[in-house]
Amino acid sequence: MLREFDYENLPIVEIVNEIIIDAIKKGASDVHFDPYENKLKVRIRIDGELEDYAIVPNALKKSVTQRIKIIANMNITESRLPQDGAIKNSLEGVNLDLRVSSLPLKDGEKIVIRILDYSMSTKGLETLGFSQKNLEKVQKIISVPNGIILVTGATGTGKTTTVYSILQKLNTLNRNLVTVEDPIEMGIEGVNQLQVMPDIGLTFSIALRSILRQDPDIIMIGEIRDDETAQIAVRASITGHLVLSTLHTNNSLNTIERLLDMEVERYLLGSALAGIVSQRLARRLCPKCREKRAATDYEKSIFKKVLKTDINEMYVVHQEGCPECTRGYKGRIAIQEVLIMNQHIRDAIVNNVRKDELRALVYGKSDVTTILEDGLTKIVDGITTFDEILRVIDLETDFVDEDTMSLKKALIGKETETKEKPLEVLEDNIEILDI
Repeated sequence: MLREFDYENLPIVEIVNEIIIDAIKKGASDVHFDPYENKLKVRIRIDGELEDYAIVPNALKKSVTQRIKIIANMNITESRLPQDGAIKNSLEGVNLDLRVSSLPLKDGEKIVIRILDYSMSTKGLETLGFSQKNLEKVQKIISVPNGIILVTGATGTGKTTTVYSILQKLNTLNRNLVTVEDPIEMGIEGVNQLQVMPDIGLTFSIALRSILRQDPDIIMIGEIRDDETAQIAVRASITGHLVLSTLHTNNSLNTIERLLDMEVERYLLGSALAGIVSQRLARRLCPKCREKRAATDYEKSIFKKVLKTDINEMYVVHQEGCPECTRGYKGRIAIQEVLIMNQHIRDAIVNNVRKDELRALVYGKSDVTTILEDGLTKIVDGITTFDEILRVIDLETDFVDEDTMSLKKALIGKETETKEKPLEVLEDNIEILDI
């Protein structure tokens, strides 16, 4: 049901304020203002899913766009180039911390407002959805005196929340913590935070070189974006510093390969890398209206092969949902994979072993719980659903070496004769998997 506004009588200021406040109250992470030839569509993203919110008449399209740019301190006279801005204010008793981006399109400027919520970061690592086993691994990783720790995943998978939670844990009086970020997402008392400003030449790599002369104990790099930053970060970690950063990769194996692609020397990476936390976000089942159903033969087979456990039923969404949720889901939960580096993996990196051998060491001899295994465990616990895990995990991309492995070999450890056969939708893979 679209939200209706009295566009003829309400001022633009009130309309924009109401859209932002209502989106925050609904728990949205983003607000999209999409320009069309004869209207401006407003959509909000709740629990990772975009849904229509309102339609702004064409006559007010430019006024709404300009109002947002004004409060975000953006140039309202420039509509031909992309711009970035921020809104930090208090509105109707709600503290706003928003990031605003504009993009010139054929029918006008598209505005996206990202709503930043750091409440999870301040609650501690224990609240981020880690299993007990993975939580103990993370605590062990961050206790090392030096090395590089990476939190990986796609955009919007909660990497920043995890990084800030780790920083809060490491922030003690006897340590000098320095961060280099773009932008600074959240101010932390006791942490020296540096804002990257490429326009004046203050890049990640230049800032990182200066930080090393500031006697740091722990360095946090907002994101490793290029080869030079990766190389400096790794070198910093082997000179007695603990380095924490993020990277856009899918899992532990992909992270190692990506760093090598960024021309980090193998002998340095082998000794510097302390651990990798890879994660995704899945929608959390509403505890008020979830219901159980019998598991299908396909679902039973997946759980048997991956978790070595038998299940007969599982929780699913209530199709209509309830007043406290959105179509059966309420909030999101992190699905994680935590790798602690061991000597076997370090030696394999240094000695440039084949990819399939490195995969076997990472997922066979390191006691790592894969993202898939962690997701299936959360299904058993009634936290999320089977459909949701299959939505956020790309089995082919994440668990298949396209050169030497098939989906069946990656999941079950058996050879298959269907190596060259393209995979169709996952529901049809039962025949390919032989399960």
